[in-house]
Parts: sequence; structure tokens; C-alpha cells
Amino acid sequence: MTISIKEKIFSESQVPQVEIEKVMAELDNLKKQSEQLDLINKLHIRMAGVLSLTGMIEAYSVWLMPLVGHELIGYNNGSRNKRHLFCSGHGPHRRRAIAFAEKLISDTTPLDGTFTMQDGHYAYKWIFETADNAGIFLILKKGHELSRDEIDLINNSLEILAESLQRGLEYEDLFERASSDPLTGLSNRRVFEERIPGMINRARRYNYPLSMISMDLDRFKQINDNLGHHVGDKVLQSVADVLRSAVRSTDLLVRMGGDEFLLVLDNTDLKSARILAERLCVAVDDLDVWADEDTKLGISIGLTELQKDEPLRLWLERTDDILYHAKAEGRSRVAVS
Repeated sequence: MTISIKEKIFSESQVPQVEIEKVMAELDNLKKQSEQLDLINKLHIRMAGVLSLTGMIEAYSVWLMPLVGHELIGYNNGSRNKRHLFCSGHGPHRRRAIAFAEKLISDTTPLDGTFTMQDGHYAYKWIFETADNAGIFLILKKGHELSRDEIDLINNSLEILAESLQRGLEYEDLFERASSDPLTGLSNRRVFEERIPGMINRARRYNYPLSMISMDLDRFKQINDNLGHHVGDKVLQSVADVLRSAVRSTDLLVRMGGDEFLLVLDNTDLKSARILAERLCVAVDDLDVWADEDTKLGISIGLTELQKDEPLRLWLERTDDILYHAKAEGRSRVAVS
């Protein structure tokens, strides 16, 4: 078969064109890899300066947000009893997202790299340590599914996140030994001072309510005097268990000292906080602890909601004043400001 000069020239001209396309594709791939490497380096730098698990989850979310729009990132480690959820939404939307995440945390069914969906929320789950039931959750905004490039970016970032979270777990173990009340196991005043500024800042940034419950046991001195300090310690432990069972992972429960406790309720207004406070009063009464036939243990509660631009010091003083009113009005009751 004879090939014309024109056909020969056309055939030869295609060879360099094909090669050019291959080179351009490789250059484009290298460019994407370089951009991802730059992003991963920025994540590494951001995470290096954070110690707490809560701070790490928030830092990761802030890094990821411009790249992959999402509404919640959560971390859970079952063996360490650690759970941290960071949600950028607020109000009912935020509550639904957190409820969906907690449902997924409890669900042991693997997602096998795919997503699960509920009410338009697309959720992806990655497992870091299967034996420890540790994972990170990413829940997209309504109606959005992760693209292949977004999944690749997250996959490439997970090694850094996993290493950071392991460091955070070790730090929190040390911190908790220094920051836990040895009698009740609750957080102590030091933890309150560490966490409350961040809780206030987030509440103001995302415009959601923050309520504080100040609690003081009624007639606890008589328990100690009549029954002995050993029984008094057991009573404090029982009260701590009652309080602990009523709070969420996002709340802050602290034994401030003696028979005084403080509870800061995340994303909770005064009305909802009062319902919880009344329930706590009943729960302590149900412990049915008596110093003598006429003297029963109770708990007085002062409840306030953080006001706009209110300094922490004034908020604490206002809450303490409301607690005093609960005591003055007959004890074993809730007073609200």
C-alpha cells in the first residue's frame, strides 16, 4: 500500500502532539500534587501548635473549610472515653447535626469508604484505630456529596490528623491527672479556667446561648458532722455521679471545691437550662440522704445565661448572687436570673 506524502506528513505531525499532551497531563498532575503538598504542610504547621483534642478538631475544621465545605467534624475514641464534636452551625440545625454525628459514632456498621445520608446530610467516616473505635466524621452541608478530589485531600491529611490526635490523647491524659478532682473524678477549677474562655468565644462567634448553673449542697455540713467525713465523701461521689449522668460531652461540669459544683451548658438557653436544673434538684433529693430524721440533703441552684459583652467575672458574680437567692428563699430549689 502506498502512502502519500501528505498522509506521511500528517502521521508524523501527530507523534509530537500526543507526546505534548502526555507531558501536559503529567505537569498538571504534578501541579495538583504540589498544591496538595503545600496544603498538607500548612495543616502540619497549624496542628503543631495545638495541644488539646478539642483545639485539634477545631483547627482541622478551620483548615478544611475553604477546601471542603462541611458543617461538623467529630472525633471519638471509645477506649479512652473521648468524644469531641465541632459544628459550625447553630440553633436547631446544629442540634440535628450533632444528633446525627452521635448516632453515627454509636453505629458499628462500617461505611466502607462510602457515605450515609439523613435528611440531606452526607456523612463520611474514617477509622484510625479499629481496636480503639476511634474515628473522624465529616458531615457535609445539605445536598452536597464529597467529590473524588475532596476525598483524596482528606485521605492525604488523615495521617497528620491521626498523629496529632494521638499526641492530644497523651497530653489530655497528663492534663486530666493534674486537673481532675481526686474524690469525684470531675474536672476541677483549673479545667474551668482553661476551657471557659474558649466556650465563651465560640458562643459569641456563632451566636448561640451559653448558660451557667451554680450548685451548692444543702445541709451537707450536718451530714459530715452527724455521719462522719467518710459518709460525706460517699455522698459527694453520689452527687457527682448524678450530675455527670445529666451532662453532654460539650458541656463543662466542675467541682469548684467542697460541696460546690458548676455546670456550663453549651448552646443552651435559659428555658432549657431551667428544665435540666429542676431535674437535678429532684435527682439529688431522690438520693434520699438524711443527716438525722429532720435533716435531708438537698441542692440549691443559681442559673443565668451569658449576656452580650458580659465579662466572665461579672457573669460568675451574677450567678453566685442568684445561687444566694435560692439559699435565702428556702434551699433545695432553682433561682433564675
